[in-house]
Amino acid sequence: MKMTFPHAGQAWVPLSTVFAKAGVECIVPPPTSKRTLSIGVKYSPEWVCLPFKLNLGNFIESMEMGADTLAYVSGPGLCRLGYYSKVSEQILRDAGYQFEMVTFDWQEKGVMGLAEFFRKVLPDRPLRQIAGDIKFGLDQLKVMDDLERLTHRLRPRADNPREISRIWRTAGARVAKAWSPSDLKRVRAELLDEFNSVPLNPDANPLRVGLLGEFFMVIEPFVNMDVEERLGRMGVEVHRHAFFGDWAKSWLFLEAMGLSHGQKVKKAAAPYLSRDVSGDAVQTVGETILHQQDGFDGIIHLLPFTCMPEIIAQSIMPTVTKDHNIPVLSVVLDEQMGQAGFVTRIEAFVDLMHRRRTIKRAS
Repeated sequence: MKMTFPHAGQAWVPLSTVFAKAGVECIVPPPTSKRTLSIGVKYSPEWVCLPFKLNLGNFIESMEMGADTLAYVSGPGLCRLGYYSKVSEQILRDAGYQFEMVTFDWQEKGVMGLAEFFRKVLPDRPLRQIAGDIKFGLDQLKVMDDLERLTHRLRPRADNPREISRIWRTAGARVAKAWSPSDLKRVRAELLDEFNSVPLNPDANPLRVGLLGEFFMVIEPFVNMDVEERLGRMGVEVHRHAFFGDWAKSWLFLEAMGLSHGQKVKKAAAPYLSRDVSGDAVQTVGETILHQQDGFDGIIHLLPFTCMPEIIAQSIMPTVTKDHNIPVLSVVLDEQMGQAGFVTRIEAFVDLMHRRRTIKRAS
């Protein structure tokens, strides 16, 4: 068995470790690139969203490297993500690829679905060891999330933001090689020391922007054209709502125990969106309002073309902007989006936020 999965944000770090510790060869797909997108677009229906096309491209690149077992999510729900595993499997088989598809139903089964997934993939590994592997993988996720949040905070304050980015780009491979709690603790400390060694500008007062929208679009640097790094180098501190560790805590554990999550967000969104329309729509609307209450300078809202939940959120944003006096830049992304146009819109939005801050201070 040679296992692979989509290259979504930092999820590859714990997944590669869990499989490797169990003796399963894990083929991590190459970082998502123009080639990945080109392959995905070639085989995908035109109407389907960008995350699907990129995930399909990831699978094909991994199979070119020898992968024969594909891991994907599935399940019911309003978002099309629930049946993308079936669509992907049919497309790949029609294209002549030979493989096994193993799915994980996170929407209904939560952590039990995750245990079933690993039990299916690792039938000879004792359940106690699988549970320990899952716990350690979640510990790795937390370290990666904490380091990424630190990266967002330090970039706009550093004398050399590129140095912060350079250190961050080494984090995934280093954390993935940590196979024990002591190794993970050591790697974390080393990375923190490197981050803390970068000189900061004591007079820095960066703008603060909430980065919201569809989960995959927000966490995957290729698809959002490295917007977090671009903003950091422009002196903007990014606060992102989507992290895999937070997602795991909410959906795998709190929901599995019958505990609701995100009540504060849902309460804020309720006057505009009182029911769950799937995806991250409620979170997008609610977090926009909460960010305004916390004094943020603006919101960047990213969504893939044809994404129903985020289109609903986008249609609500003008009213939220008017009622709460916070600027929102909604950007619809697909394979046709050019980098120059995207960067121009980001730069104009940053200029807008600077002007608004100047006016507020003068009044």
